[in-house]
Amino acid sequence: MSVNKPGSVVFENVRKTFGAFTAISDLSLTIEPGTLVTLLGPSGCGKTTTLRMLAGLELPSAGRILIGGKDVTMLPANERDVSMVFQSYALFPHMTALDNVAYGLESSGLKRKEARERAEDGLTLVGLSGMGQRLPAELSGGQQQRVAVARALVLEPQVLLLDEPLSNLDARLRRRVRTEIRDLQQRLGFTAVYVTHDQDEALAVSDQIIVMKDGEVAQKGAPRDLYDQPVSAFIADFMGEANVVACDVVGTEGGEATINVEGHLHRVPGRNVRPGPAQLAVRPNAITLSARNGGAFNGQITHAAYLGDRVEYEVKTSNGTLFVVDPAVERALQPLTEVEISFKDRGIAIIGG
Repeated sequence: MSVNKPGSVVFENVRKTFGAFTAISDLSLTIEPGTLVTLLGPSGCGKTTTLRMLAGLELPSAGRILIGGKDVTMLPANERDVSMVFQSYALFPHMTALDNVAYGLESSGLKRKEARERAEDGLTLVGLSGMGQRLPAELSGGQQQRVAVARALVLEPQVLLLDEPLSNLDARLRRRVRTEIRDLQQRLGFTAVYVTHDQDEALAVSDQIIVMKDGEVAQKGAPRDLYDQPVSAFIADFMGEANVVACDVVGTEGGEATINVEGHLHRVPGRNVRPGPAQLAVRPNAITLSARNGGAFNGQITHAAYLGDRVEYEVKTSNGTLFVVDPAVERALQPLTEVEISFKDRGIAIIGG
């Protein structure tokens, strides 16, 4: 089985309103062919509405949507070269896995024999060879998800859409199936648009992540860029927990900035940063705690929780309470311990004033 030439996706100044409520205000973005791009954000941010407009299940109130260079803005869902994997899988319970996968092919007019041959290829592609005669109830959640993916892929779409595809699976199975989806996308080279609210999921599968907030793009970029270089406190906290502390930028040189936090000086990446008050996003695992020894940035441990492979601390400082994750379980510190605070070289970023 093969897929059509992967298509690009373009949103041009797309707006979507529901009565007086604006779900998407002015969305412009481009998704390159052959990439897996994730729309990520909290509930109500507009990511699912964006996916539904791309699928043709909702029509935009303004703007244009193009797939593979073709304007599909007002086309119905069945005239767009896309396939969708739903959160609920939407398998027919009375039909076998093979019949579920072949259904769309037969509905499009393909002869039954050819449709079933392609459906068998689709099941083999997702690792379900020999399971075609099982009913959905006889398959695990992960296997049902793969049937849904196979059913979408056999239609050979330009773009595959996935709406919270792993939300019904347990944590261990989510990790395995997300790896399978990513491997499949890379092997076949199709364009995929993936919606989730799970940050780990987005980091694991994506070429690009588009973080949405209140119907707008808050930041987009490669997973590492969003994690290491958040542009706001919202992004820093949403892409993994972050402490936000006040600092002063005291100087810049060679793409780095020297910052002052409570008298503690540290150098961080800082292109286009101006001297003066700013905010610093600090990952919990980028903080080092040590016995107080006359250093400038001090605090007191107010809570310590041993979690097997790490200790989680809450540390009270004059700059607010910091959340710290330390893998050094052999030297766990106790509540009320006075500590000196310093930062590691990675996991901190200036996010503005």
